[in-house]
Amino acid sequence: MPRTDPRESVHKRAPTMDGVPNVTRADAVAAVRNPLAFIAARWTPHPRTVQRAALAPIVMSVIIVVTGGAVRLTGSGLGCPTWPKCTDDSLTTTSEMGFHGIIEFGNRMLTYVLCAAVGWAIIAARSQKPYRRSLTLLGWAQFWVVMSNAVLGGIVVLVGLNPYTVAAHFVATTALLTLATLMCQRTREGDTAPRPLVGKSVQQLVWVMVVVSALLVVVGTVVTGAGPHAGDSSDVPRMPVDWEMISKGHAVLAWIVVTLTFALWFVLKAVDAPKGPLARTRDLFLVLLAQGAIGYVQYFTDLPEVLVGLHMFGSCLVWIAVLRVLLALRERPEETVPGLPAQEYDATSVSMAGPR
Repeated sequence: MPRTDPRESVHKRAPTMDGVPNVTRADAVAAVRNPLAFIAARWTPHPRTVQRAALAPIVMSVIIVVTGGAVRLTGSGLGCPTWPKCTDDSLTTTSEMGFHGIIEFGNRMLTYVLCAAVGWAIIAARSQKPYRRSLTLLGWAQFWVVMSNAVLGGIVVLVGLNPYTVAAHFVATTALLTLATLMCQRTREGDTAPRPLVGKSVQQLVWVMVVVSALLVVVGTVVTGAGPHAGDSSDVPRMPVDWEMISKGHAVLAWIVVTLTFALWFVLKAVDAPKGPLARTRDLFLVLLAQGAIGYVQYFTDLPEVLVGLHMFGSCLVWIAVLRVLLALRERPEETVPGLPAQEYDATSVSMAGPR
C-alpha cells in the first residue's frame, strides 16, 4: 500500500468555519430587543474586569471636575455661548471662537467619554455571573445622574454662568462620584448582609465626619460662587456673600474634618480595629493635610488658577477617601457559585451561536 505524505492530506482537507460567529436572524432580533441580555448571555467577564469597569467612571468623574475647573479658570465658560449646539449655527466650535471655544467644547465632548465609561460599567455588571442586580442598579443610577447633569450643564450656559447653577452642577458631579465609588466597592464584595467591623459608637463618629465633609463640599461651592473666578471675562454675577467670611468658615469645617479623622484613627487604634478601617483613615488624613496645604497657599497668594484647579482635584480625592472610610466599616463576604471556588468564573467569550 503506497504511503501518503501527511502534509498532502492536510492540504486536501475541506475548509471549515470553526471560530466564525454564526449570528442568526433570531440573534439579531434578540440583540435589538435587549442588547444587555444578549451580551450577558454570551460573555462572562472576569471579576477583575468588572472591578476595572467600575473604576472607570470614578476616573472620568474626577477628570470632568478638573476640566470643568479649567473651563472656569481660563474664562471659557461661555466659549460655546449656547446649548446643545456650540453656536446658533454650528454644533461644534469654530475657528473664530478661538481658545475659549476649544476649551469649552472639549469639556463637553468629555461627557461622551464619561457616558462610555458608565455604559461599560453597566455592561460588565450585567454580564457578571452570577447576576448581581445591585451592581446593575448602581450603574444605571450613574447613567441617569450623568444625563441630568448634562442638561444642568446646558442650563448653566443658557443662564450665563449663574453661580447657583454652577454650584448645583458641581454637587451633581459629587453625587456621581459617590455612586461610582459605592459601585467600585461593591464589585469587591458579595451580596450577603453587611457585617459591621466596628462598634456603633465608631460608626456614629464616622457618620458625623461624612456629614461635615459633605457640608465642607457644599460650602466650597459657595466659596467658588462668591470668589473672583467667574468663568468668563464678562460681568458674571457672584453669590452675594462675604467671600472672606465664607472662606474662613470653609477652613473651619476643614479643620473639623481633620480633627474628626484624627479622633477616629485614635479610637480605631484603641479598640484594635481591623487593618482596613485604619488604613483608609490614615489615607484620608494624608489627603486632608495635602488639601489643606493647597487651600492655605492659594488663599494667601490671591487664588492663582493652577492652585485653584489642584484644590478642585483635591476635593474629589477627599470625598472619595471619606466614602472609603465609611465603606470600610463593614464587610460583605463573597458568595461562591456551587462547584466553583469564589472568583474563579470562566472569563472567556463563547460562541455567538448561543448562550452559555
